[in-house]
Amino acid sequence: MSVDLHIFMTLAVVVATLGLLITEKLAAELVLLLAMLTLLTLGILTPAQALEGFSNDGMITVAAMYVIAAGLRDTGAIDWITRQLLGRPRGIGPAQLRVMAPVIGLSAFINNTPVVAAFMPPILAWAKRHQISASKLLIPLSYAAILGGTCTLIGTSTNLVVNGLWMRDGQPSIGMFEIAWVGIPCALAGTLYILAASRRLLADRRPATSAFADPREYTVEMMVDATGPLVGQTIVEAGLRQLGRLFLIEIERDGRIIPAVQSEERLLPEDRLVFAGDIDAIVDLQRIRGLSAPRNGEAASLAQQYPERHLVEVVISPRCPLINQTLRDSRFHTHYGATVVAVARDGQRVPGGLGDVILRAADTLLIEARPTWVDRHRHSPDFLVVSDVENSDIPRFDRALRAWGILAAVVLAATLNWLPMVTAALLGAAATLALGCVSLSAARRSIDTQVLLVIACSFALGKALAVTGAATLVADTLLNSSTANPWVALLLIYVITATATEMLSNNAAAVLIYPVAMALAARLEASPLPFMFAVMMAASASFSTPIGYQTNLMVQGPGGYRFTDFARIGIPLQLALAAISLIIIPLVWPFYPG
Repeated sequence: MSVDLHIFMTLAVVVATLGLLITEKLAAELVLLLAMLTLLTLGILTPAQALEGFSNDGMITVAAMYVIAAGLRDTGAIDWITRQLLGRPRGIGPAQLRVMAPVIGLSAFINNTPVVAAFMPPILAWAKRHQISASKLLIPLSYAAILGGTCTLIGTSTNLVVNGLWMRDGQPSIGMFEIAWVGIPCALAGTLYILAASRRLLADRRPATSAFADPREYTVEMMVDATGPLVGQTIVEAGLRQLGRLFLIEIERDGRIIPAVQSEERLLPEDRLVFAGDIDAIVDLQRIRGLSAPRNGEAASLAQQYPERHLVEVVISPRCPLINQTLRDSRFHTHYGATVVAVARDGQRVPGGLGDVILRAADTLLIEARPTWVDRHRHSPDFLVVSDVENSDIPRFDRALRAWGILAAVVLAATLNWLPMVTAALLGAAATLALGCVSLSAARRSIDTQVLLVIACSFALGKALAVTGAATLVADTLLNSSTANPWVALLLIYVITATATEMLSNNAAAVLIYPVAMALAARLEASPLPFMFAVMMAASASFSTPIGYQTNLMVQGPGGYRFTDFARIGIPLQLALAAISLIIIPLVWPFYPG
């Protein structure tokens, strides 16, 4: 089969793949898998070439970083950051800055998708608590994660993927902070732009789901840990006065009740705090370090034996043998191996302490249980309904420092070139599991297989463009249109990559354009470095549509955004960052060095 025919078929597969990705009729990973199989079947790629992406250093590093990020999430390390830094804002601008600053810092070292996933629930609760529209905060949250990811090699999977392609071409890995030369100015400029322009360009939206919010109000009881950080703090200092949809009803201390709790009341070890609120507020309450569900005897033993727990919602059946008994006397934890943390009746809170509540048919209980509990009791005649509460894993606060230490060690080892980036990330993931920062099942769930499959299969398209000469053909076409000017060529590569990113995924766009950029640099006899960094920055700078970057898609629903909301504020930002990147990149990495 002639080389020209291979070029034609490769370009046809690329065009068909782009068309299917843009129409979104099939999942992205399925489209790219079909493209890889097509190239393999047509003999354009050998099996080794087609499957090369599955062993690429960049893809493996991305997978390992997901596990490390899961350790930070499951130990409550990120929750502590959000509570310490969010505080009490004095307006929309300060609130946005409090959201963006820590997210930019964290996203520089953690995959931005898990950062947004971890920050979104506390930010939503924080916004409701301070009566701030979530739509004013969630696009800045997503954009901050994208901007932070451009500052280091490990900040986003795109950087790791492009670096993996760069190393595949026989080049040495770029440094941990090398891209910071352009990433940090873009992050600073992006932050200033959002603070200045969001008041006029960012719409005030209400999420579509807010009208259907769960109206049930639970009674929940929490205990102040004897050795926790809340002991000795007042109610205000502990952050328990302004909890939005959660109200502190009373404190039970040494057998006596303190009603109408004053803000100046100081917390003592093993105080029992009775709250009333909805399920989302209770999930947020569970993530406050220093508070835990009250446990006695066997319940405490269960919690120690099975630290991996989350919240489950159940409705008591008329056949339940514990009906007409108080929760204290029923020994619920003995019967079911779980601990009741909240109860609601007819959608309303039940007065009094949790232990004194007499169970009735149709009562709704919120319980702490192991992940396998739902599967074992889903068809139990004792319950009418059994369902998991999303994102309600109980953090392992005692292991938060270990999780931060592991991340710091990975960054330090890679920065000082003690270990290759992929080795440091894999050792970090192994340490996260070995030190109990995340369970094996949670680590499996944390790895976004869709993203990894997209990355791995995208490599096959990029490889086909390179080996068939299709990338060189496209580069020659661009070269003719750019009059052999490297500045114009760099602009074309940036614009094409940024446009492709808005239509496809950032990783797929980077892998597709990278071989074209390298071929263009070779035709110009210029250094490939500025073109490689242009692909990195353009593939990450996705602000104009919700589909261009996963974090944009994550905040679209909770923020109640329309498609045009991203274009209104994102297009000027994208143009500004393009100008900054195209000015800085050739200055730091010249086209013709020396």
